[in-house]
Amino acid sequence: MNTQHAMAGGAPRLRLLMLLVLSLLLTACGDSPPRYQPLAQDSVVLAFGDSVTHGTGAGKGEDFPSLLAKLTGWKVVNAGVPGDTASEARGRIAGLLQKHEPDLVIVELGGNDFLRRQSASQVKEHLREIITAVRRSGAVPVLVAVPEFSLFSASVGSLSDSPIYEELAEEEHILLIDDIFSEVLSDEGLRADRIHPNARGYRKMADGIAAALTEAGLKSQVGP
Repeated sequence: MNTQHAMAGGAPRLRLLMLLVLSLLLTACGDSPPRYQPLAQDSVVLAFGDSVTHGTGAGKGEDFPSLLAKLTGWKVVNAGVPGDTASEARGRIAGLLQKHEPDLVIVELGGNDFLRRQSASQVKEHLREIITAVRRSGAVPVLVAVPEFSLFSASVGSLSDSPIYEELAEEEHILLIDDIFSEVLSDEGLRADRIHPNARGYRKMADGIAAALTEAGLKSQVGP
């Protein structure tokens, strides 16, 4: 009788323990996006990337960093270098962080690495190094997802984000701005060529980035 009573009394406690463990596991595995405090109106934002950040395919002032500055009121520095790769960009991030002392860094890199057939795992680790450097400077890193495209996939409008961006954002717990670049390049009316947006495409990118930053709390709901 005593043994049976002990077993019966232990069952609820065991169930409670299992529920607690399950709750902890679900919390640890949660994929909720990070939340931030709004940046001040005079904040400096570094747009760090390749020709897409630079604005290749559109006219002066039609690049997404310039458009983002108008949407937010922030000072947005365009640090896009045509042809740049995540591998090569590691060598210039420190100097830019020191020079501009940004509050936020938007990283858009990887497309040229994919075109040069760099492995996705290598690209991911090079991006991680850049994110680490940004964090050490005190700035907030934000990652723009890039499609792992070939010229063929771009030409037929079948692009989707490379999975390394979602993986990296989850591992580093940073904001990921996903889908927008792939959607732009998948729409013939929004691109200047197979790998660059046109002016309308950059406007869509700027709008999408601003919306994601607002949703994450980095930009106030009130206009610039």
